Amino acid sequence: MKKSVFGFNFRACLVLAGSMALTGLAAAQTCTPKVPASELVKPGTLVMSTNPTLPPMQFVDSAGVLKGMRITLGDEIAKRLCLKPEYIKIEFSAMVPGLQAGRWDVINTGIFWTEERAKIMQMIQYEAQAVSISVAKGNPLKISKPEDLAGRTVGVELGGFEERKLKELDDMLKAKGLKGINIRTFDNFATAYQALRAGQTEASVSIDSTGAEYAKRGEFDRAISGLFPTPVALALKSTVLANAVVGVFNDMQKDGTYAKLMSEYGLLANKDPIKVNGPSK
Repeated sequence: MKKSVFGFNFRACLVLAGSMALTGLAAAQTCTPKVPASELVKPGTLVMSTNPTLPPMQFVDSAGVLKGMRITLGDEIAKRLCLKPEYIKIEFSAMVPGLQAGRWDVINTGIFWTEERAKIMQMIQYEAQAVSISVAKGNPLKISKPEDLAGRTVGVELGGFEERKLKELDDMLKAKGLKGINIRTFDNFATAYQALRAGQTEASVSIDSTGAEYAKRGEFDRAISGLFPTPVALALKSTVLANAVVGVFNDMQKDGTYAKLMSEYGLLANKDPIKVNGPSK
């Protein structure tokens, strides 16, 4: 079976990560869950899907432990709801179908908000992200603007916002009379970056924070950043659970926990009250 560079099998996707904050576990054991069991996949548990291939937002460290801003956020939400956090590591392309099928409670992977998605899921916008273009060290192709990608082979994760925007960029270049982009899709961002490292692609697309992290590590250069800035959200199926999570966010805004977490990762905190944006049920 296919293994990712992080050492776990994405296709055998229903393997629980087992990463849970001790404080969250203790809280879940000593207080009453604030969400009815009928609204959860597992009673007393907040089951979240994540694709941990986006350091520093969500990733697996050398010891196999889930880490990152979104894992910290998920643990904090679970703790405040008196639930036990539990994670399922899976490719992004399976997340929305899995949520609709009731395999997890929350998509916690920094899913970009779109009108189409808000029609089928409860979405809580809590962050903003943009898209970066990573290239080999030294930027040998001198890529500095989107037009420089004309005729180039660019890798991206399958099924996400980044792939959609890369296709829009491809259309824009063609409309200008330039060569199109040879888009290569991968199961996850880790394998997309691995292809860039191996010289199988000439650039790779990811969110800004991940492009910046790889540049900070000295593995790649970030040639372009800040493309297509868009709100990022948690996605949920249950309206009851979504409203409870919004209550947590509002409490975190009031006590400063939310702003502190955003600041730690260089993200702009939302100063307006956080709310649910999704279909009425």
